Amino acid sequence: MAVAAKLLVILMTLLGSSAAWDAGALLDEMPVIHMLRPLQSSGGGLSLHADMPCDSWRLAVETNNRRDWSTVPANCEQYVGNYMMGGHYRADSKVVVDEAIAYAQGLKLGGGGKEVWVFDVDETTLSNLPYYAKHGFGAEPYNWVEFTKYAQQANAPALPETLRLYNELKELGIKPVILTGRREDKRNATDHNLRNQGYLGYEKLLLKPVDVKVPGIVFKSGERKKLVDAGYVIVGNIGDQWSDILGAPEGARTFKLPNPMYYTSARAILISPSAFNNTISIVRTDGSTVHSLMDAYHEFISVIK
Repeated sequence: MAVAAKLLVILMTLLGSSAAWDAGALLDEMPVIHMLRPLQSSGGGLSLHADMPCDSWRLAVETNNRRDWSTVPANCEQYVGNYMMGGHYRADSKVVVDEAIAYAQGLKLGGGGKEVWVFDVDETTLSNLPYYAKHGFGAEPYNWVEFTKYAQQANAPALPETLRLYNELKELGIKPVILTGRREDKRNATDHNLRNQGYLGYEKLLLKPVDVKVPGIVFKSGERKKLVDAGYVIVGNIGDQWSDILGAPEGARTFKLPNPMYYTSARAILISPSAFNNTISIVRTDGSTVHSLMDAYHEFISVIK
């Protein structure tokens, strides 16, 4: 492998490729999650999606301008696969984590030991690339049954950059809190997977109850509110989906990791707590009336559970 890597670098140099040094750096210490496919550049052979280059589509996705999409465009499957496997994804993740660490190192902690940093799981602490590499890198429709089987195996690799941030925060005295949209029935597998991949000593592991059917953004913002109410100070929040980092209280600062493989809706009706005291009039289908926003909210929750 080492000889082949050196020959590849020499060949690229002779061909005048500007990417030669990148290939050498990546091949020297390439994480396992990037060895599922041969090393390729995500920039080569850009296909179009509705007259839009796939790199422009990815930019729209990452900036939350392209929303509510269900699958990666079929003709962008190879592009996304090359991006995820070819080193570009790791490099982008490193930029995010470098900024997060620089921010954390500049914090002046209050000394009460209540400062926490919220981490998502899928495509944040753990990588599901072994699964998505076999399912079109998001070009195939999401299969809940198949992904559940995969998650229960508890062998997803850590995202190296996130683990670096995690360990740095612990050294600084900031306690990690894991907050995931995974259901409680995956608690044992998730806990086992996290610990086996080096995520040790977290303050809490918060999963979504099996019978709760609120959107992810509502669940996660609600759990962060519980942390704040319990006296914790959320100094940072990192995730791969906008729904991980939107919805008050978000935390003092948020960081978005790249993920062009799937989308979790960040849409929700966010209501100020004081608004629940307002008097309203909502007519039910049976002709009766709801006069309290709080009553309307509880009825809504009871219906969707």
